[in-house]
Amino acid sequence: MNEEHATGREQPWDERAPGVLRLPSGRLVRGRGLRHPLDPSARTPTYGVYLLGAPPPATPWASHWLRWPDFRLPADREAAHAALTDAWTRAATERVELACGGGRGRTGTALACLAVLDGVPAHEAVAHVRAHYDRHAVETPWQRRYVRRFPPPR
Repeated sequence: MNEEHATGREQPWDERAPGVLRLPSGRLVRGRGLRHPLDPSARTPTYGVYLLGAPPPATPWASHWLRWPDFRLPADREAAHAALTDAWTRAATERVELACGGGRGRTGTALACLAVLDGVPAHEAVAHVRAHYDRHAVETPWQRRYVRRFPPPR
């Protein structure tokens, strides 16, 4: 029995692991490109949000598919807001992963939206994700605009 099952508590992401972003609240989330294989020694998510134009492969953990074509914006913005808010809420107690094909554009945009939900001003969220996740995150002007207009928590 591993330590996680023995204690009944999930271990958080390793903050030093590739793709892990610490939000100002202390929540840890992992961004990833699905084209890159998982490190077999790394912890697996307990929940994933997959930002793809077509359904993702099945995973052994709970997941949500958000239809989001490459280099574009989410097909349903209300559904995207709900899914990202759920991911942010879950990140307080679960290992949440956000992933697209390459792990930069859509994933970076979604991570920046989580930063907005976490209290980062919308006009600073892209810079925050680029500084703490990937300097190439959020690839297009319309993705940057989407983050600037992403509704903060009510």
